Amino acid sequence: MRDRVDRLRAPNPDSGAFAVVPACRPRTPGLPVSAPVQAQPFLAADVGGTHARIALVVAGADAAPQVLAHASYRCAGYPDLAAIVAAFMAGLDVPVQVAVVASAGSVQADGSLISANLPWPLCPLRLREALGLEAGHLINDCQALARAVRHLARSALPRLAGPAQPGPGPLLVLGPGTGLGAALWIPTRHGGVVLPTEAGQAALAVRTPLELELLRQLQASGDHVSIEHALSGPGLLQLYRALCALRGVAAVHAQPAAVSAAALQGDDPLAGTTLEVFCGLLGSTAGDLALMYGAQGVYLAGGILPQVAPLLAASDFGRRFVDKGPMRAALEQVSVRLVEHGQLGVTGAASWYLEQASA
Repeated sequence: MRDRVDRLRAPNPDSGAFAVVPACRPRTPGLPVSAPVQAQPFLAADVGGTHARIALVVAGADAAPQVLAHASYRCAGYPDLAAIVAAFMAGLDVPVQVAVVASAGSVQADGSLISANLPWPLCPLRLREALGLEAGHLINDCQALARAVRHLARSALPRLAGPAQPGPGPLLVLGPGTGLGAALWIPTRHGGVVLPTEAGQAALAVRTPLELELLRQLQASGDHVSIEHALSGPGLLQLYRALCALRGVAAVHAQPAAVSAAALQGDDPLAGTTLEVFCGLLGSTAGDLALMYGAQGVYLAGGILPQVAPLLAASDFGRRFVDKGPMRAALEQVSVRLVEHGQLGVTGAASWYLEQASA
């Protein structure tokens, strides 16, 4: 059930990728619980609707996260997150007392998570009790991404619009995946704060005749059509099915990945049109959110976009992003880049914990 296991990997802060460290076991021997929190290995995880990525982490130089071991699992193959964490911990030689989890959804006052995209509920208390941990923490996944993405070398990321470097100001992260997450990093005198949002649940705005027809199709199942009903993996499939219904033809693709693959191959006009609509809506939505939050940089993450990067770069995304009437000039100064999600969520969750522990 484990998709892949990568032992002893260390993050490359310039790319968000992970480089192999030549060793076979975590170098840090078992540490007593009384050791300083920065010296204790802990678990950091990024849990999406499809995959759960989990890592053993310790504070490195300047309290930056250093990943000692990493693995990726399919969520549907396990009864809950505790089972995934237990499977990961079974291969470790280091005692672990703390876990921090980043996931899409709204974190409640009791620490639990409201999400329609996971096959099981998330609750830190249940995680602690099931695994005998001293502490468990849960944060929004885009909140984690926003903490990690600001450390990336901008030159290493594909640019979709705007200048090479963002101006001083907030940075917006959008993550179309199983849902659509959004978070804002806001600079302060003390480094910065992250504002998690539920922007994906706001109403979808359309502007072309075709988009309006598709919206009417999507409204057949309910009055409220959120942004993530179109701008996510399931949303891409819904757009495709709505387009097929409009054209009076049977849908031949049953998975979002199949729609993307057909569009990339260029031999399926309906799949190609679906992806064009998706990219146009993404451009308009990203521009709207950049205006709302005053973002000077926008980073597109999530599991979908890297797969369709060539079509996204050649699409109407850039024009739609800046096409906001008198605010065009302002949006032309906003840098927009594509980020490979990779282990950014894990790194961001670990960063959040280390910041909290040292505060």
